[in-house]
Amino acid sequence: MIIAVDFDGTIVEHKYPAIGKVKLFAFETLKQLQKKGHQLILWTYRAGKELEDAVSFCKKNGLEFYAVNKNFPEEQFEENSISRKIYADIYIDDRNIGGFPGWSKIWELLNDKNDEFLSAKEKEITKLKLGNKFKSLFKK
Repeated sequence: MIIAVDFDGTIVEHKYPAIGKVKLFAFETLKQLQKKGHQLILWTYRAGKELEDAVSFCKKNGLEFYAVNKNFPEEQFEENSISRKIYADIYIDDRNIGGFPGWSKIWELLNDKNDEFLSAKEKEITKLKLGNKFKSLFKK
């Protein structure tokens, strides 16, 4: 799977442009996802020196990303010709509806009892359950 991960407010506490304190289990979870063969993309608002600082900070904590603000490492950005929207199977970001659930919850959501990723059928069932919960919020 391709997993896009935000930096500020997700891997570290939100202190932009500084680098905040590491979120509990952030690096442990991300490294385990990589060990399982998933491609991680750093997907962040940061650019220039602030982006370099974030990438360096992650490397110092043992995490190197497959790509940074790109779909793949070799992608060349040409303004007005390539969308900056990153393609991923999963997006982990503190700006999700409901906020950031924490890395232990993310691990729980992505893994079943056998420590393997959910099958496509299980994911669809989870989506349906979440969709039904969302719909129930708006029933009169």
